[in-house]
Amino acid sequence: MADTVADMLIERLIHWGVDTVFALPGDGINGLFEALRTRQDRIRLVQVRHEEAAAFAACGYAKFTRRLGVCMATSGPGGLHLLNGLYDAKFDGQHVLAITGHTFHDLIGTHYQQDVDLDKVFMDVAAYSERVMGPAHVCNVVDQAVKTSLARRAVSHITIPKDIQDWTQDGHRSTTNIPQHSGDLFAEAFPLPPPAQIRQAADIIDTGERVAILAGRGCLDARNEVLELAEKVGGVIIKPLLGKAVVPDDNPYTTGGIGLLGTAPSQETLEECDTLIIAGSSFPYIEFYPKPGQARTVQIDIDPVRIGLRHPVEVGLTGRCSDVLRALLPLIHQKTDRRFLKTAQERMRSWNDLMEERGTRPDMPLKPQVVAHELNHLLDDDAIICCDTGSVTTWAARHIHMRGTMQFSVSGTLASMANGLPYSIGAAIAFPGRQVICFAGDGGFSMLMGEMATLVKYELPVKVIVLKNNVLGMIKWEQMAFEGNPQFGVQLQPIDFTAYARACGAAGYTVDEPQKVEAVLREALAHPGPAIVEAVVDPNEPPLPGKITTEQAWQFAKSLVRGQRDRWDILKTVVENKIREVI
Repeated sequence: MADTVADMLIERLIHWGVDTVFALPGDGINGLFEALRTRQDRIRLVQVRHEEAAAFAACGYAKFTRRLGVCMATSGPGGLHLLNGLYDAKFDGQHVLAITGHTFHDLIGTHYQQDVDLDKVFMDVAAYSERVMGPAHVCNVVDQAVKTSLARRAVSHITIPKDIQDWTQDGHRSTTNIPQHSGDLFAEAFPLPPPAQIRQAADIIDTGERVAILAGRGCLDARNEVLELAEKVGGVIIKPLLGKAVVPDDNPYTTGGIGLLGTAPSQETLEECDTLIIAGSSFPYIEFYPKPGQARTVQIDIDPVRIGLRHPVEVGLTGRCSDVLRALLPLIHQKTDRRFLKTAQERMRSWNDLMEERGTRPDMPLKPQVVAHELNHLLDDDAIICCDTGSVTTWAARHIHMRGTMQFSVSGTLASMANGLPYSIGAAIAFPGRQVICFAGDGGFSMLMGEMATLVKYELPVKVIVLKNNVLGMIKWEQMAFEGNPQFGVQLQPIDFTAYARACGAAGYTVDEPQKVEAVLREALAHPGPAIVEAVVDPNEPPLPGKITTEQAWQFAKSLVRGQRDRWDILKTVVENKIREVI
């Protein structure tokens, strides 16, 4: 039997080294699924319960492996469901390929069932989006899609009408489309800036007395270079959340995170530095950078479009951070003045003491940070942490510390809820021997909680920690602290996640007392299969910024006066936090 277009597409993916596809079946991709079925020894199908989860899983897979993530969905609604996860990949610069079905080629544009023009729909999210027109076209399109994703760290999209999937390779080929002219080879570019630019950057850094290093996800493979830079200049490493794993959190050169989820020492470092090195980061919150004119700035980024995007830059160096830093380091002189670094270290000791105090609070209701704090002590040195979006992100950012070869990721720039569980599927598929944790709130987890069945189906021993406060916590505090409004529309109907876990075939645990958190987590982590730990936590524990502005304090107070219903409980919690901070 002659190979079909679907056969040719899957074979081409295999030639490119793809061994995993996250997908949900549908009649618009039946031909592709048949091609997957007949090649199960070389490429694995991971069936999810919702196409959004397939895209998120492919994004997580790409983040943790640095390989191409692939997801697949049927025509019409199936393809549309992919979009949120694909935008997550686009915003965080991950190479993901999405493959969708389409209706019959000769009924497109006639209002037929599921006739959604997906190649147009995907034009914004994808750097490359193309419709396969026949057997002579498929390899050309696959090659271009894969190369575009890899080269641009972007989403690519291929759509194939369902009947074309079954066409054989005996079909018509134009005379100019020479067989086998397209190659399945990706030649990655590793540019280095001109020596004069590198020298100019070194001169700026040498003249600085108070150097801050903003090390983002582009430095995840440049740990040694970043640490050597910090040691040479007596600099302070600040880590945006996507760069949390760049250096261990106990390293003396780092003050941890920045932004609303970050540390006060990091913010104070940026407020006081006279030199800023932005390396592999597109941290979006401009208000946290030094004021324009305060600090001379050097930026390193693999994408020249990102140079100067968030902050005025005197010298921009385009290239991989590891390569550029290796070229830059020999030109930088050793600094002996460590006063700026020592000030940051003293502040960080005080901050860590405060986090220890908050993370070990014995009072009831159970505080959410206690769960993150206790979990941190039980994690393997190569654990992979998949954090969801919400107030839960604050507790993970501050209380889960990177060490060894741990990996950590969130939905960074899109900041989408529901990413945590699908990310953990991608991580567990890619690294079957490593500890994988999904750290989520009840709001984000419940959006795609059907994927617990996926964990059970594929025997993925992911441990899902759900902070249950029956409220969309981050939105609640944003309504109060940013808008000055009482909370509205954020209360959630409670779900028994422990019972749900068991209904899916996983283990389920519940904890609501701080004294029992360690024991329950330890038991869950020792369970050989997937498990949920439902931690019932205080809904009135605020995820306050590391440094609270006067405007935030005023808006917060205004929301209480305007009728916040649980204002006395909130005031009690906030006052207790401030008293502990002072003591």
